[in-house]
Amino acid sequence: MQRRSLLILGGAALASAAAVVALGPGGPPPAETGAAPLMFRDLATRLQGAMRIEVVRHAQSLAVQRQPGDTWVLPEVAGYPVRPEKVRELLVGLTELRLVEPRTANPEMLERLGLQDPDKPGSTGALLRVLDGTGAPIVALVVGRRRVRTQGNVPESVYVRRAGETQSWLAEGRLPLDADAQLWIDRDLANLPRERVLRVRVEREDAPALVLAKGEGPDGRLALAEPAAAPPLEPTRLDAVANAFEFLTLTDVQRAADIPGTRLGRARYTLTDNLGITVTLHEQGEQVWVLLEASGDAEAERLNARWRGWAYQLGAWKRRAFLPTLEELRPEEAPAAPAPAPRPAP
Repeated sequence: MQRRSLLILGGAALASAAAVVALGPGGPPPAETGAAPLMFRDLATRLQGAMRIEVVRHAQSLAVQRQPGDTWVLPEVAGYPVRPEKVRELLVGLTELRLVEPRTANPEMLERLGLQDPDKPGSTGALLRVLDGTGAPIVALVVGRRRVRTQGNVPESVYVRRAGETQSWLAEGRLPLDADAQLWIDRDLANLPRERVLRVRVEREDAPALVLAKGEGPDGRLALAEPAAAPPLEPTRLDAVANAFEFLTLTDVQRAADIPGTRLGRARYTLTDNLGITVTLHEQGEQVWVLLEASGDAEAERLNARWRGWAYQLGAWKRRAFLPTLEELRPEEAPAAPAPAPRPAP
């Protein structure tokens, strides 16, 4: 997956970081003319050597590692790439963080600002560390409560303190911190409308193959083509098969070679514009995992650049959309009417 360089954090951020004296240990930085002082000096330049980002809360922790080619990945999530704009937003936020005013230096009062040590029970603070290639911290910052005002065009602010110090500050700037890996990755896998689906061949390990093909009627819905002799099917359940790639999102990800569960079968989709997609489905208990492979032209190459080498966990309901049985496509039988109660004897 092609990633733009994260070294260039913006010309304005670099210029402002280089022009202002940083906050040194033990005291505030010299005042700037017309603006609150930046918290860090020349940070944009030093962040060029950033190789790892760590976010630690009491109940959660997350690490993002830089790979060759300026790709950032989640080592604990099979090395899956993160959204580059997520990294860029955080690093630029650090370079633009400005100290508005000092707050308490009393360790017993830090809890009120959300600046307790993250490893203490009940702490709402987060430890943010940006490390270089040797593991030395470029930034080590405890981040507390945010102050967001939606009126008056007032900038966002946040309480912060340097790790290892008790002096707290109210800082101006946006510093988005998430320790949940799901918020760092792009969960969208595809969004292909059902109108593009022409034919679906479902091949299960435990049942005969099914072929669904687009009908010639005005509604353009899928209809059963094979086996020919079969009872009527429920149109809404056929629609679920055609809609399988609409707003398709992952819930978890794993290396393709490590896909869990037992293979249940595969579905071959034929779509317009010379696009074909093969879905290989595994089941592990209630979990559904898939391998996705596209064939065709440039569109297929783009999809494979995203899918190749990965197994995706989907919502459990997607099993019936990608790999339904004939029985699951039939209408539900109406429940039998209850027998009338016997009349009481006269």
